[in-house]
Amino acid sequence: MKMNQATRHRGPDGTGIFLGEKISLGHNRLSIIDLSDAANQPMFSSDGNLVISFNGEIYNFREIKREFEDFYKFKTNSDTEVILAAYQKWGAEFVKKLNGIFAFVIWDKTKEELFLARDHIGLKPLYYFLDGDRFIFSSEIKAILEHDVPRKLNREAFNIYLRTLYAPAPLTMFEGIYKFPQAHYGVFSAKGGSASGGKNGEFKLTKYWEIPVIKYFDTPFKILAKNLRGEILKSVERQLISDRPIGLYLSGGIDSSAVLDAMHEFRNNIDTFSVGFELPNKDDENKFNQDFYLAKRTAALYGTRHHEILLEEKEVLNLWEKVFLQLDEPIANSTAIPMMKLAEFTKGHGVDVVLGGDGGDELFGGYERYRLSRIIGYFPKILSFLPKGVDIFSRFMFQKDPVLNEVLQKKFFDREVSRSFFEERYFKENPFKTFEELFMDVDRRTWLVDESLMRTDKMSMFSAVEARAPLLDKNLIEFAAKIPRKYKVSAFNTKIILKEAFMGRIPDFLLSQPKRGWFSPAAKWLRNPQIHATAKNILSKNYYAETAPIFNWENVDKILKDHIEGRRYNLTILWALINFQVWAKLYKVKL
Repeated sequence: MKMNQATRHRGPDGTGIFLGEKISLGHNRLSIIDLSDAANQPMFSSDGNLVISFNGEIYNFREIKREFEDFYKFKTNSDTEVILAAYQKWGAEFVKKLNGIFAFVIWDKTKEELFLARDHIGLKPLYYFLDGDRFIFSSEIKAILEHDVPRKLNREAFNIYLRTLYAPAPLTMFEGIYKFPQAHYGVFSAKGGSASGGKNGEFKLTKYWEIPVIKYFDTPFKILAKNLRGEILKSVERQLISDRPIGLYLSGGIDSSAVLDAMHEFRNNIDTFSVGFELPNKDDENKFNQDFYLAKRTAALYGTRHHEILLEEKEVLNLWEKVFLQLDEPIANSTAIPMMKLAEFTKGHGVDVVLGGDGGDELFGGYERYRLSRIIGYFPKILSFLPKGVDIFSRFMFQKDPVLNEVLQKKFFDREVSRSFFEERYFKENPFKTFEELFMDVDRRTWLVDESLMRTDKMSMFSAVEARAPLLDKNLIEFAAKIPRKYKVSAFNTKIILKEAFMGRIPDFLLSQPKRGWFSPAAKWLRNPQIHATAKNILSKNYYAETAPIFNWENVDKILKDHIEGRRYNLTILWALINFQVWAKLYKVKL
């Protein structure tokens, strides 16, 4: 019951519990497909042998259902029941057939096995704790912590977090609690024990999907761009499946505008939502609200019902702790605050599902570092003067060592941890030969999943809004993998083929815009007297006794002071430290 209560925000439409001899399952339902009570969870298979708890959507469930309607007697119109039937017929490998966003567990009474799976790109979160006596799992860490499990800081994850600003899978900031990896299924055997309190349980993970490395299309550029738009249309059409109202997060960039253009092929009267910032200094409008105004112009062209909201500086402190608590572990990205505000605003307009432009940069080469890496590739001799690939990657991605040397006590700082972590997992046997392909691949498997999509899911589901990502559709990713890199990134341009695919459709004022990241005015927030006072308290030795030995507080105070007085821009490290401190205290983390 406590685990269910801890994650009630994810599913306010109903709650259910299954208590078995060796396992207990809980579920909080957000009704999206088949709103009837018959589709409540945990759900049993028709023969009563299987029971499932499932978060997410299976976009192709109707096609799968048609394959074995004679084999299985369906009681509902839900995608949940299709998962049960597919598992019964095809076993573990059935997950390869699924196109959707999901994290689910199936308990098989006969086999005394627990089957777990997570979607191909990792949009839906899943965590677990395994100590030989217990196997505990949930969509959010806070539910796992309802059990008596250690709240010990994972030193490896902490060191990587300070460099990357998030903890990459399978790590979490809690020692012993892990992220269940994307595109994997797992089997936990409870024979001789139990999932909730027995010994001898075996747990095995299997990867069921990865981005194929195959020969590129040799299709002419214009035709390939047309085909790409066709694939995006198919993806959007698939993801419009819902028995509840659907809207769109419209950012003012190319990615979400491309999704809007595709939605417009299938629907009229689209609800679009955007968030901007109330800025005391109007000179800051161009930097922080330009995309907000571009979204408004785009929405007007498509005739959407456009809803917009501004985040006021005075609201930041009210949302601050909510955001840190909801994330479960620190993700040092200040845009989580406006994202939480936007989701709450969206839910208030009666919209339960939103599409967005997530993944466009990683799939089609939108980041500036991809363009820069392309330039490096034109001058091979440069490589002989550069460190090995992992060091080059860290120059693009990580907080730099000199700053960390200033703020951390030596025994808590290990500069080799992040290097060895990424080298072992992503660089040693990476099949991609060019820098831009390598960066795009590693971004897709790390930052996109564990920072961007995690942030999107946690902030939207806090208000029970399901976020979908058509540009990360399984079929679309496989198609994009075959697009030649020269059609994605050049020394002078990014997202080349995506822009071509929607040329003449999305407005020119978007296509001609230089690439900008989405920034909040967090650097300015810290100069607000009330926020500054709060930050100064958080970044002090007396804030939380457990973390006091980690930092050189005199240097931390100097970094904050230098930032406030405009001598040095220190937002990145300050936001990382603030997130960490608040998280550690909220969750009572021990060293």
